Amino acid sequence: MHALRLCAAIVAILFAGTAVGPVAAQFIQSSPAFKPTPPQKKPAGRQAQPPAPLEEQAVQTPPAPPATMPERKEATPAAVATVPKFKRRAPYPPPNENCRNTESFHTWLARFKKDAAASGIHPRTINAVLDRMGIDRKVIARDRRQGFFAQSFWSFQGKLATRNRVVSGRKKIRQNKAVFARAKRQFGVPASVITGFWALESDFGAGMGKFPIMNALVTLAYDCRRQVMFEEELKAALQIIDRGDMRPSQMIGSWAGEIGQTQFLPTRYLDHAIDYDGDGRIDLFRDDADVIGSTANYMHHLGWRPNEPWLEEVVITRDLPWEKADLSIKLPRSQWSAWGLTYRDGRPVPKDKLPASLLLPMGRNGPAFLAYPNFDIYTEWNNSLTYATTAAYLATRIDGAPLMSRGRGPVPELSHEQSKQLQQLLVHRGYDVGKIDGIIGEKTRAAVKEMQLKFGMPADSYPTPELLSALRRGR
Repeated sequence: MHALRLCAAIVAILFAGTAVGPVAAQFIQSSPAFKPTPPQKKPAGRQAQPPAPLEEQAVQTPPAPPATMPERKEATPAAVATVPKFKRRAPYPPPNENCRNTESFHTWLARFKKDAAASGIHPRTINAVLDRMGIDRKVIARDRRQGFFAQSFWSFQGKLATRNRVVSGRKKIRQNKAVFARAKRQFGVPASVITGFWALESDFGAGMGKFPIMNALVTLAYDCRRQVMFEEELKAALQIIDRGDMRPSQMIGSWAGEIGQTQFLPTRYLDHAIDYDGDGRIDLFRDDADVIGSTANYMHHLGWRPNEPWLEEVVITRDLPWEKADLSIKLPRSQWSAWGLTYRDGRPVPKDKLPASLLLPMGRNGPAFLAYPNFDIYTEWNNSLTYATTAAYLATRIDGAPLMSRGRGPVPELSHEQSKQLQQLLVHRGYDVGKIDGIIGEKTRAAVKEMQLKFGMPADSYPTPELLSALRRGR
C-alpha cells in the first residue's frame, strides 16, 4: 500500500500543475508521509495507466491542460544570462527509410527506461512520466510523410516569406529593441536573422503546435525511422523535467517534439536555452527575451560570423561555368564579380576575398543568390535547402531587401511524381539520392549535376523536363 500511495503522490506532483521546485528533489523525499507543499488533491481520472497494447496504439493519451505559469517578476536591467557551456554533439545517423518496427512497444519501453536511468535520470521521473504514454500513429504518419518540403523553392517561399511576416518581424524588432541590441553585441547575430527563424518556426508563437510533446517524443523514439535521434531527444526531455525547468503538462507543441517559439529540440534546449532576462526561469513559450537570447546563443555556437552577410540576391548578366554554382564551392567575390554578377540595383559585386557560393535554387534561369559562410548556419538549423534559403531570404526582406526577382526567364518545373521518377532513374544509374520521395535534396542535386555534365547540359544542378526525358531515353 505504501508503494501505491507513493506512486499516486508522484503522479499528482508531475501532472497536477504544482510548482514545488525541481522534480528530482521531490522524488527523493524519504518520509512515507511526504506531501507536496502546498497540498494538492489528486484530480479524478488522472491515475497512471499502463501503455496500450500494440494493436490499440492508434489512440493517444489525452494531454493534461497546460499549467498556469506563475506571474513573471520584472528582470533588472543588469540581469546577465548564464550561457551554458557548449559541447557539440555527435551527428545523428541518417533516417532508416522504409523500416518496419519489429520490437513491441512494451519491450522497447522497458529497454529505454534502463538506458535512461543509466544516463543519470532519476528512475522515479522516468516511470512517472513514461508510464502514462502510448503510441500516436498520427505522429508516425507525419514523420514519414513530410511532403511539405516537396514543393519547389518558388512555391515554398511564396507561402512562407510573406509580407505579413516581414511586417511582423520588423514590429518584433521595435518592441524588443534593447534585447536584440544586447544579443547582437553578445552573440553577433542580427535581429533580422533571429526574427526570420522566429517567423517561419511559429509565427512568433501563434503556431507552436498542440501536441503533447512527451507523447510525441515517446512515439518517435519507439519508431524505427529515427530511433537513435529521438531516444536521445526523449532522454533530454526527461532531463528537462528532472531538473525542474518544465512539467509535462506544460510541454505542448510540435508533433516532432520541439519546444517553444523557435522550436528547439530538447537537446538544443539543454545546450543553448538561457534565461536572458534574469527572472530565474527559462521560458521559450512566452518570454520574448528568452526566445531571442536562446536563439542567438544557439546560432553563435553554430559558428555565426558577426558583421558578415548571409545571403544576397544577385543578377546574372551572362552565361557562367554553371558547374561552379554549388554550395560546396566557395570562391572569392572578386571571381563572381569578374564573371559579371551584379546586385539588383546595378552595383557590381565587390572585388574582395570574402568567400561566397552561387546558389541557384531554381536553376540558371531563376533567382540567384550569393551565399556566404553564414548561410551554412541556415543549413545546420534545417538541412532542407528550400527551407534554409527561404529563412535566409526572409531575413534579408526584414532588413529592407526588395522582393525577389523572377530571374532571367521561364523556369520549367517537374511535378512531384516526375521528381520521384527522376530519382528512380538516378538510382537505376547507381546514384544515392536518399529516399525516393520527390524532394530534391542535396544528394539528388549532386546526381543531377553529374548527369547534366555527362549529357553536355548546363550543369546548374536543377532538374528539368529536358533532363528527365534524356534519362528516360537512356542517353
